[in-house]
Amino acid sequence: LFVPVNCGALPAGTLESELFGHIRGAFTGAIRDKKGRFELADGGTIFLDEVSELSPEAQVKLLRVLQEGTFERVGSETTIKVDVRIISATNKDLKQEVAAGKFREDLFYRLYVVPVNLPPLREKKTDIPLLAEHFLKRAVTEAKREKMFLSREALSVMIDYQWPGNVRELQNAIQYALVKCEGNIIEPSHLPDTIASQSTENKPKRRRRKRKLEFSAVQNALRETKGNKVKAAQILGVSRATLYRFISDIEMVKILRM
Repeated sequence: LFVPVNCGALPAGTLESELFGHIRGAFTGAIRDKKGRFELADGGTIFLDEVSELSPEAQVKLLRVLQEGTFERVGSETTIKVDVRIISATNKDLKQEVAAGKFREDLFYRLYVVPVNLPPLREKKTDIPLLAEHFLKRAVTEAKREKMFLSREALSVMIDYQWPGNVRELQNAIQYALVKCEGNIIEPSHLPDTIASQSTENKPKRRRRKRKLEFSAVQNALRETKGNKVKAAQILGVSRATLYRFISDIEMVKILRM
C-alpha cells in the first residue's frame, strides 16, 4: 500500500484534514466523517512530497505520529493508532529551514534517518540520454505514434543544457518535441526555444572532442564491457558524455542491442 501526498499542492486550510481526516461538523463543509491519508496508509507507506510546506500545527501532529503512531482527526477527541512507514522529500534545505525557524528541529531529526541526496540533473549529465529515451518511449506510446528517435545533435543540445527545472523540465521538453516533430527523428529545432537558443549562444564556446571515436572501437569496447558504457568510456579514454553523444546516433542503436 503506497499513499502519495503533495504537501505543497494542498491548501494550508485543508492540509491537516487531508493528512489526518476530520469528523462531521468539524468545519464548514464537513458533511461527513472522512479518513485522512495516514489512516488510508495504515499498514503501508505514505510519501510526503514537499514536506517543508507543512504548517506548524501539521508538523506537531506529524511529530506525534512518528513518535507514538497516534493522532486525532480534526474536530475529534478519539485517538487513532496507525502503523505507517513515512518517506518524505523536499527541494529545500531543511537544515536552513530549521535555522530560520520555519521547520521544527525535533521533526527534522525524526525524518532525517536515512537521507538520500538527489543531485540536480545538470550534475548528472550521463542520466540525460537514459531519461530522455524513457520519456520519449512513454510519450510515443501514449500518443499512439510510430517509434521515434532523438538525433545525435538533439541529444548533444540536451546534454549541454543546464536544466534548471530538472527532470520535470526534461519530460516537458520531450513532450513538446513530440508535438512539434512531424517525422520520426527529433532534431534540435523541435526542442523548446529556451533549450535551442541557449545551445546557439554557447555554440562558439563548445570544445571539439579531443579524440575521435571510431565505430569499431566503440563496438569492441561495448562488447568487452558487456554493454557497460561507463567502463567502455574508460577504455576509450573519453568522458561518458562524449560516448553517450556518439552512441546516440541511430546507427549505433544496433550495437547496444547485440
